[in-house]
Amino acid sequence: MPTNRQLYRFPGDSGASSAPQTRPSNAAGAGASFVMKCGGSTLAALPEAFFADLAELQQSGVRPVIVHGGGPAISGNLEKLGIETEFVNGLRRTTEDVLDVVEMVLAGTINKSIVRRIQSAGGKALGLSGSDGSLIQAEPVPNADEVGLVGDVVRVEADIVAGILGMGYMPVIAPLGVDAAGQRYNINADTAAGAVASFIGAERMIVVTDVPGILKTVDGVKTALPSVTFAEIEEMIESGEIYGGMIPKVRAAMKCIHGDVREVVIVDGGEPRVLTRLLSGEAIGTAIRR
Repeated sequence: MPTNRQLYRFPGDSGASSAPQTRPSNAAGAGASFVMKCGGSTLAALPEAFFADLAELQQSGVRPVIVHGGGPAISGNLEKLGIETEFVNGLRRTTEDVLDVVEMVLAGTINKSIVRRIQSAGGKALGLSGSDGSLIQAEPVPNADEVGLVGDVVRVEADIVAGILGMGYMPVIAPLGVDAAGQRYNINADTAAGAVASFIGAERMIVVTDVPGILKTVDGVKTALPSVTFAEIEEMIESGEIYGGMIPKVRAAMKCIHGDVREVVIVDGGEPRVLTRLLSGEAIGTAIRR
């Protein structure tokens, strides 16, 4: 990712300091923002109470930005259409035929479903794709010969996000990218969310999953770690405790932690009022910090 990227700080964002036994809180200040990433498998299972919590935060002055996935729905539609698909190190190998389905599902069905659920809960949301307004600008990943039309983010147009937030809406972003020639790219949702957080200058990215955090075997029991460092993540990848789709998730988290982005927190979306509790400073889930 280029070092001369634009970092956008929203008016009213604050740099609250950490307190012992809690995490930095930005929920109290109007105008505070965070980026939330939610995977496709998690979305379908999230209770209505989660969206009510999200809407209440927005009404209190917090400004969430959502980047979502949709893997299971994409796989289901590809199967119905008889289009083969496979994964390479957690990334879907993407041909033009696969990309047509990815765009249809992510920018269409999934994106609009999230918008409707937020609005039904009393929030205000506006859905868009990363290719709209060249919001997410991309280039081929280094191993494009293996995975096809999968992209790395080179720039996010922060002013578009700021404009949507300024109108009082929650941006709901489908992780597709585009280059200067108009070529579309399938972008891993974790990668896209990390880039959005970095370019808009959000202090925190929240990854909503169906697990309580990064799990490590302690005395024979899988236990959610309260926090992990970069070095510990590398050790867990090497040992195989972090594997498959979790690898791009934590790699994206590490890549976006610089500048204004101080931490990425992985939480279970099924926890009652998980967003409010986290933003209020409760230590919940696993925090990734440099």
